[in-house]
Amino acid sequence: MTMRLGLDLRPVLFAACMALAVLAGPVRAEEVPIVTGEQWTQSTPQVKKVYLVGMANVIQVETAYSAGNPPADAQSFVPRFARGLKGQTLDSVMAAVDGWYAKNPGRLQRPVIETIWFEMVVPGLQKNK
Repeated sequence: MTMRLGLDLRPVLFAACMALAVLAGPVRAEEVPIVTGEQWTQSTPQVKKVYLVGMANVIQVETAYSAGNPPADAQSFVPRFARGLKGQTLDSVMAAVDGWYAKNPGRLQRPVIETIWFEMVVPGLQKNK
């Protein structure tokens, strides 16, 4: 994912992480909150970008970590995720997610990651073979 931002998101990212840490309290790995369309549609564009930057960072770290020995598609979603979103920007992903929830207001319980996967990554894999 290409990041084309005209603003410094580090303070916002820090504030969002701190707020999540305070609100979540001690959280075990199996209790990590899943961001759904409810939270997404109530968030500001900056908070949405922070979420997407976090996702992009996870993908970049995993890609860098396994650079010498990339996992097969069956072992990790990361290679498929990166290929499926090739050519997208934070703004284009945000607009697509916004658009999907606007067209599907009865499905706000759907996790954002699932929406990105099925509405962008899977079709992108067909296009970016």
